[in-house]
Amino acid sequence: MRHKLLINKFKKFTSPGKRKKALSYQKWIDLFESENVNSIDNQISALSYLPKISILVPVYNPDLSHFRACVNSVLGQSYTNWELCLVDDNSSQKFVKPIIHEFSSKENRIKYTFRNENGHVGIASNSALDLATGDYIALLDQDDLLSKNALLELVKAINSHPESQLLYSDEDKIDAQGRRFEPHFKSNWNPDLLLSQNYISHLTVYKADLIRQVGGFHVGLEGAQDHDLLLRCSSLLNVENIVHIPRILYHWRATVGSTALDPKEKNYTTEAGVNAVQSLHDGRQTGGKVERGALPNTYKSLWPLPEDKPLVSIIIPTRNSFRILKKCIKTLLSKTTYPNYEILIVNNQSKCKRTLKFMKYQSQYHHNIHVLNWNKEFNYSEINNYAVKNAKGDIICLLNNDIEVITPGWLSEMVSHAIRPDIGCVGAMLYYPDNTIQHAGVVLGVGGIAGHAHKYFKRGSSGYFSKLKLVHNVSAVTAACLVVQKSVFQEVGGLEEKNLPVAFNDVDLCLKIMAAGYRNLWTPYAELYHHESKTRGKDNTPEKRKRAAGEVQYMKKRWGHLINNDPYYSPNLTLRHEDFSIRLPD
Repeated sequence: MRHKLLINKFKKFTSPGKRKKALSYQKWIDLFESENVNSIDNQISALSYLPKISILVPVYNPDLSHFRACVNSVLGQSYTNWELCLVDDNSSQKFVKPIIHEFSSKENRIKYTFRNENGHVGIASNSALDLATGDYIALLDQDDLLSKNALLELVKAINSHPESQLLYSDEDKIDAQGRRFEPHFKSNWNPDLLLSQNYISHLTVYKADLIRQVGGFHVGLEGAQDHDLLLRCSSLLNVENIVHIPRILYHWRATVGSTALDPKEKNYTTEAGVNAVQSLHDGRQTGGKVERGALPNTYKSLWPLPEDKPLVSIIIPTRNSFRILKKCIKTLLSKTTYPNYEILIVNNQSKCKRTLKFMKYQSQYHHNIHVLNWNKEFNYSEINNYAVKNAKGDIICLLNNDIEVITPGWLSEMVSHAIRPDIGCVGAMLYYPDNTIQHAGVVLGVGGIAGHAHKYFKRGSSGYFSKLKLVHNVSAVTAACLVVQKSVFQEVGGLEEKNLPVAFNDVDLCLKIMAAGYRNLWTPYAELYHHESKTRGKDNTPEKRKRAAGEVQYMKKRWGHLINNDPYYSPNLTLRHEDFSIRLPD
């Protein structure tokens, strides 16, 4: 039965869609990974700082051929100032000691020790750390591979960022036949994603002083010991101390019984990960509680709300549109479990008698519904800024009139993040009525300025490396459903009225808030339907096209340095589509 399951997994890997991805990745490898010897020599000679890198490898009953390949991938490094620290954790396989002796007899940069009893990976890793004398510590599993220039790319990054104390790279998987697949092109530093999943994983490198400062590896968190170390080390660092190298420097071996092939193979790892993230919450005294996420090795942090829930002002601009406004208000009132909110309906010159009557009725019979009148032409930024000035709540929720609530706890979830002192705008999972995704965060540069991540993916999809199931930081979210502290909104001057009256004002707001030092965030645990701009119309007149072109130019001028360099997206992923496919030249 086990062999049938494995065969099915490889059939899935070789399906037409998988084959297309494999071909794209092979093309990417051919284009971006070929470097000649002279180029490598020139890069090394240009380095002013040549730190020693200590590579830690805990060893326990490895596959002999894979272990040989692992060690050979270190021996073949183009950068030569390294040491390899091997610790055998009392393997029962007889070949382990002889093979370690064989390697060390031929290479004096290899250090080793043999433990007299099995202590599991945490203790073995600490034993390897005791052997290390390098300036930086790199982690390598016994059957995985480093790319030939992994250490060179690492040292280049250290030279470019001398303040770096934690560095990580992109990675892929490699099968028994040596075929590389499933590249993981990662985000830059993304702390909320790290709470949800160990997205950093491999290759991870630490300043040696840092890893010793936190006491090395914690014993008792086997299966999540690397994640725990990342959490503890990163909590002592600033963002400029953490460097992402957007290159594939590590090949994760995918074999039967490995989590690379199937995360469910080692069930204990998820529970260990829950404990690691919970330990971080406890240490920071956030009051957060951690539970298993929707997928193996993923986690959900439940951030606390105060006993006296802050008042949320839900701002809904509208013009006419009786039916969709009625549905929006109805689902807000009937499904929202958050207890303390007001609804501000901003009437922008409605003429429809049914709409006017509906708004009047709602304000008369619901103490928390108020109608504000905006008697000027449509300007989304002005309308919402006006409403914020009249809002009584400490929390603002910008909401389109064509939204329908799905998740009763949507507002509680979003507010629990928005009240965190380091969080700015919070966005939600929005679906089209056909249950495909309309919004799961915004990616800068897609389509020219910005696009919605995972647009048109089916509801229930996991997305790119499970992101559709994980709370994570993004550069921006849509104001179709956006929650932010009123003080933060006002701190950056609210929405841009003059230059962005219709489009991109939400992206601009998020980027201003990010520039002010806050992190924006998207959560999959607040789900709503969005009929998307049914009441605004299209840019199909000369005046509207001129306005739209002006908004594009304003965004490029103000945020051009970010538009094609989204810190929460990879330069190796496409800007043509929202599907996280590999970026290839025309």
